[in-house]
Amino acid sequence: MYLYAAQASLGDDVYHEPSTLALEAHVAKLTGKEAALFLPSGTMSNQIALRTHLKQPPYSVLCDQRAHINTYEAGGTAFHSGAHSTPVIPSNRHHLTLEDVQANIVLGSDLHCAPTEVVALENTLNGTIFPQDEIVRISDYVHSHGLKMHLDGARIWHVAAETGTTVKELCDPFDSVSLCMSKGLGAPIGSCLVGPKDYIRRARWFRKLFGGGMRQTGLLAASCAYALTYNFPQLPRVHTLARRLEQGLEDLGVKITSGAETCMVRLLTFPIVRNTHSFSKVFFDPSPLGISYYELVTRANELPNPIKLGGSRLVVHIQTSPEAVEDFLALVKELAEEKKKDGFLPESNGHVETNGAPYSNIYVRAGKK
Repeated sequence: MYLYAAQASLGDDVYHEPSTLALEAHVAKLTGKEAALFLPSGTMSNQIALRTHLKQPPYSVLCDQRAHINTYEAGGTAFHSGAHSTPVIPSNRHHLTLEDVQANIVLGSDLHCAPTEVVALENTLNGTIFPQDEIVRISDYVHSHGLKMHLDGARIWHVAAETGTTVKELCDPFDSVSLCMSKGLGAPIGSCLVGPKDYIRRARWFRKLFGGGMRQTGLLAASCAYALTYNFPQLPRVHTLARRLEQGLEDLGVKITSGAETCMVRLLTFPIVRNTHSFSKVFFDPSPLGISYYELVTRANELPNPIKLGGSRLVVHIQTSPEAVEDFLALVKELAEEKKKDGFLPESNGHVETNGAPYSNIYVRAGKK
């Protein structure tokens, strides 16, 4: 990656940056879209995507309640676009369905409501894969009403790697897609927004307005090009390691809310990160074993080869070794045995039934004691 970056051009991306233009053309071709725009972050990519679609208020954006644009972008949809958000809880507790969209979309001319202009989906979302056939159903319905579809595809690479579906096919139902290079692919910085030429031309204008016009981006673009070529093919191995992590935690009695569909394992109440590049996630809850996040964070940091933890999200990436996963599982086992000696009675292990359970965000940051 360093060698790629060292050979990159050093132009100005506001005017003409050859290496960045080459990356944008490649990503556009890969996704089957007319054009692409390089951006410094996924949040900026999503927000510029929405702002470019939304032309004349009043309008609203329909999305999953857990969606990044709704939960982790500091209210950007309201601030940047003046748009109302319609967050929807999936009736199946996994992904939005056409019926969910139909029940919550705002059509017509009722003066009391902000009509839906964009339906924004996310794939993956908390490590779970959105079924492509359901996406197509939603897209056909939304487009039949002349509305737009946006995909937060920050981790779409994981979907392609896990399902064998091409990136183009995954992106086809959408008018715009945001793809992150610094998460699943492990590049230092950068996302790409793809869509029609006229749309990307206007988005480039908004990028300048938002303060995202950059100078020597060739170094970053070259790193992204390397990641696409060499890191993307490693994701199946990462997914396998995440499933080993899930199974090991389940065997120890940790409650699992959903399996490791890609690189994330969602458990009730952890990230396992030795580096932050190209990751898969596992969400879990160690409390059935009497273990707190704070204890795990502290003890993991004291290991001969320290493991960095951040809360309810366990992250596996291309630089995570099988030894790191085994070290982590051994630590959880050791802590569980200590609790048992102190008189704590662990709950039974296994998958948790979610029927009737309250629907809430599973991402819990450990914080301080």
